[in-house]
Amino acid sequence: MTSINSFGTLRQLKVNDTQYDYFSLPSLEASGVKGISRLPHTLKILLENLLRHEDNDTVRQEDIQAVAAWLETKKSDREIAYRPARVLMQDFTGVPAVVDLGAMRDAIKNMGGDPERINPLSPVDLVIDHSIQVDAFAKPDAMQINAHMEMERNNERYAFLRWGQKAFANFRVVPPDTGICHQVNLEFLAKTVWHENKNGQQTAYPDTLVGTDSHTTMINGLGVLGWGVGGIEAEAAMLGQPISMLIPEVVGVRLTGRLKDGVTATDLVLTLTQMLRKKGVVGKFVEYFGSGLADLPVADRATIANMAPEYGATCGFFPIDGATLDYLRLTGRDEQTIALVEAYAKAQDMWHEKNSSEPVFTDIVELDLSQVEPSLAGPKRPQDRVELKQLKPAFEKLLTDANRAGEQHTAYKTADGIEMHHGDVVIAAITSCTNTSNPSVLMAAGLVAKKALEKGLQRKPWVKSSLAPGSQVVTQYLKTSGLDKYLDQLGFDNVGYGCTTCIGNSGPLPDNIAKTVADHDLIVSAVLSGNRNFEGRIHPQVKANWLASPPLVVIFALTGTTSIDLTSEPVGKDTQGKPVYLKDIWPSNTEVAEEVAKVSSKMFREQYADVFAGSTEWRSMLVPAGETYTWQKDSTYIQHPPFFSSMSAQPGKIHDIENARILALLGDSITTDHISPAGSIKPDSPAGKYLQSKGVAVKDFNSYGARRGNHEVMMRGTFANIRIRNEMVPGMEGGITKHYPDGEVMSIYDAAMRYQSDHIPLVIIAGKEYGTGSSRDWAAKGPKLQGVQAVIAESFERIHRSNLIGMGILPLQFKSGETRKSFNMDGTEIITLKGIHDDMKPGAEITALMRRQDGSQAEFRLISRIDTQNEIEYYRHGGILQFVLRNMLKTV
Repeated sequence: MTSINSFGTLRQLKVNDTQYDYFSLPSLEASGVKGISRLPHTLKILLENLLRHEDNDTVRQEDIQAVAAWLETKKSDREIAYRPARVLMQDFTGVPAVVDLGAMRDAIKNMGGDPERINPLSPVDLVIDHSIQVDAFAKPDAMQINAHMEMERNNERYAFLRWGQKAFANFRVVPPDTGICHQVNLEFLAKTVWHENKNGQQTAYPDTLVGTDSHTTMINGLGVLGWGVGGIEAEAAMLGQPISMLIPEVVGVRLTGRLKDGVTATDLVLTLTQMLRKKGVVGKFVEYFGSGLADLPVADRATIANMAPEYGATCGFFPIDGATLDYLRLTGRDEQTIALVEAYAKAQDMWHEKNSSEPVFTDIVELDLSQVEPSLAGPKRPQDRVELKQLKPAFEKLLTDANRAGEQHTAYKTADGIEMHHGDVVIAAITSCTNTSNPSVLMAAGLVAKKALEKGLQRKPWVKSSLAPGSQVVTQYLKTSGLDKYLDQLGFDNVGYGCTTCIGNSGPLPDNIAKTVADHDLIVSAVLSGNRNFEGRIHPQVKANWLASPPLVVIFALTGTTSIDLTSEPVGKDTQGKPVYLKDIWPSNTEVAEEVAKVSSKMFREQYADVFAGSTEWRSMLVPAGETYTWQKDSTYIQHPPFFSSMSAQPGKIHDIENARILALLGDSITTDHISPAGSIKPDSPAGKYLQSKGVAVKDFNSYGARRGNHEVMMRGTFANIRIRNEMVPGMEGGITKHYPDGEVMSIYDAAMRYQSDHIPLVIIAGKEYGTGSSRDWAAKGPKLQGVQAVIAESFERIHRSNLIGMGILPLQFKSGETRKSFNMDGTEIITLKGIHDDMKPGAEITALMRRQDGSQAEFRLISRIDTQNEIEYYRHGGILQFVLRNMLKTV
């Protein structure tokens, strides 16, 4: 596509001996589009994107002018078409995306088209990081054992991804046991300013991306605009479809001061998460500015940006400045790229200085960094910050709420004589992209380990400890500093390069510990340096999950309990029996800085020199060939999905939903972890029974995440979370419901299949924040295959709302002040939804007619959360991929 450049903004920028074309924002302002220099940096990036893609079809002059007009109201209802430069994937969401692309090749072939038309048009990087599990721990060869088991469990999936790497253009795969996708992106893939050769001329523009993991936002710390989308939306983006979005509100966060000694970037991000969640930034851009940026290195910025989904924002952006260049140089980027970043940012007025004039924001909040205190977050949500000194009463409240008050001192012995209590830490994990990209907190963890061992302290025997570095560079700098051996001695041996505990791949607890927890229904804790701690996510037996910095993770492995006030009670006793307090083994900022100074650019260059090669096991796999995939009918990992099987060349008309039954009646904060199959597969679950019917032994089940390429497993695991509470079956937990009209209690999957056989449409009813959490496409795909046609909720999480539309499910919102309780819903009702038709407008009002079991009726209005005209088209076609496929067929 060629820009028509109606504003005449194409300019040239010479950097060293290379000349680049670029679309100049100052030139746009000079042409009469006033105020652009006052825009937030994030909106400048969106504006440049529109300038570069202006085609008088998807992008018009009025769209460009609307971004400038945003300054008048600081918000906009203007829909724009945004085209990110690239797409990032991890393997859990990447496998189903490649499965869909393979199925699309089959579909277009069956309809007379060319399969090779189905190809990523934008660069795609898939990093395999979600499949390694902590089976072995606290031993020198833990990483090798876990990596070998990962390859054995996932050989079929990995061979499929390698087929995709060969079959599709513009598609690269970073092999397993290399690093976490967000950290690999931060340390290697991202350029901050992208450039490409078009007709022999280099064009420069901001590096932008979308990713199939909500923590794609981590890259915002490097001045790169990126956020998470569902796999469905990412597939459309890589197939050339623009992302349809409203020009967002932008909340500015003014940072001042600097962190106190002993306060970590993790403490800062937990404070910001609580503050911004309270402020309300869902669906908005967040942009950081102010004098406090001067003392925040990129590693700290990336920690903050990583958790944007936890505070609800689309992104958490840091502008380009000197620290950006320092990080690019440290991580081994070439000097031409670094020079281009500086020259481009300054030419486009995207460069931030300490005394830069403040942009205009929709709203501004302020945080004095010196006020941040050591903290954790939990026990169930990342925004529930608890100051370290308040942890003990917070845990006691948890016991009281669980009707276990007074039991905290009761001891329960394991078979081998270990005494256990409520509040015991059974998992202490340094894991997750949030913190493992940050040398300061990892070096601090190593220093805590060193000081603890010098005092004679040791990890408690009931603690499963692990260190999962975000990249191989982490291992190298810990080794260079000599701190790795102290972590190893405390049981924090490297267990593998991946997300591990943070996504539920914590592996089994030791048998004696697991049995004692189960026998006495102990409320035990996990402490991890991750970003999410939702119910049932970390480990099915762990009910209290606490997010903390890596050095605090080490501390809690030493205490063995979260029922403690570390500001007044000792961590343990030294070799002379004297108490050792937190202050005695906590490193100073100076000590940490001395260790961080040992990190060098040579480490990054060496570790990323051959990043796509992989291990011997990876390279020696047998890989199928061909433009289309040869599906294996007996495979339990990869199956041909049914989404395109009965698809016609033209879409049918959309229509009202008549006489739908309620599949589940849910409360607030239903996360994608509750909806999407995640974690371990229970033998007596529908998915477990299916696998056993196919001859799969229970020990070989693997996880739901590993089987995302098989819709038969995934649809059976949808709404199967052990902690989900369906109000149709009060007092019970898990994926169960009542089937009507008979009222029989059964699994949600079994009820859905019975309704489906009777041709009865289904709806889900829910409270606030439906679909928060990771951007899991199966949280939309699963309900679609179960027969869900609409979700009615009080509010939706941004990514999940678009995923529902992407699968042809209608998101509907109760009017303000109304809820399921306003209409006394109990799940027995029959729902008819009126006003759904081809001419439906974005945000249309839908009439709900509700017939109760006693024959009485109620009528109320709902708001369609199909927010843009593009989304109307996707819904009309039955989903975004069907829309793309039909358009590709038209151009054959």
